[in-house]
Amino acid sequence: MAMLLLVALTAAGLSTVAQSWAESARRDKEQQLLRIGALYVHALEDYRRKSPGTEKVLPMELEELVMDRRFVGTVRHIRRLYPDPVGTDGRWGVIRGDNGRIQGVHSLSADEPLIGASIERPGLQLPAARRYADWRFVVDSKR
Repeated sequence: MAMLLLVALTAAGLSTVAQSWAESARRDKEQQLLRIGALYVHALEDYRRKSPGTEKVLPMELEELVMDRRFVGTVRHIRRLYPDPVGTDGRWGVIRGDNGRIQGVHSLSADEPLIGASIERPGLQLPAARRYADWRFVVDSKR
């Protein structure tokens, strides 16, 4: 009987630890999503700001942020294309403007965020969302 009680207590303890670990991992992925989303916004703004000539444009493909071929030398606005940390396959949803150029990215995940309130960080303002896909990492179109 004592052995069964010990096994039951151990199982309950391990279950609590597993839930805590899963929540911590999910919170970490959510923070990665916010950091990487902000990186994409910064890279898109950099691409537009450094556009040669008077017309400041955004890229047609995300790959142009890694290797900007508009210049003679190598220009990188982002080190590499980072995967979506909360999505199932790592792909991002792309937000395009009327001209077909990329204005931002968003997660494709339908999971509910742990952060229930709006988020305001330097260069990043996101309203409260029901799912990660509702967080839209978009450049400021007024600049």
